Amino acid sequence: MSLMFQPLKKYADFSGRARRSEYWLFTLLIVIAEIVYFAVLGAVGGFSPNGPSGAAMAVMGIFSLAFLGVIIPSLAVSFRRLHDTDRSAWWLLISLIPGIGGLVLLVFCLLPGTNGPNKFGPDPKASPTGDTAAVFS
Repeated sequence: MSLMFQPLKKYADFSGRARRSEYWLFTLLIVIAEIVYFAVLGAVGGFSPNGPSGAAMAVMGIFSLAFLGVIIPSLAVSFRRLHDTDRSAWWLLISLIPGIGGLVLLVFCLLPGTNGPNKFGPDPKASPTGDTAAVFS
């Protein structure tokens, strides 16, 4: 569970490596927040045909600020996830290619990281003694 909030603790840390679990748990956190946002927005009448109410506008404002706050950690954990697969963060730009770019980036994020240290830093799965096989989670 602590890995879910790790990108928020490393707010603007674009160096190093991020495990798959750190990346995907943070993505899950963002998806859960979006579900909560739409549920609350629907509950306060944000989807009425007459336009959003004052309460709905307040909810939109609060959640907009929250989502602006997670843009930098989202980019940072994406950089570190690509570093874990021994790829430069420039690969994020492939997502700008419609259709195929997002799929390529998805595959990169699903691939396991390189074992042992790579040019971006030590293995995040390695135990303090350096034994990579000793750490499973």
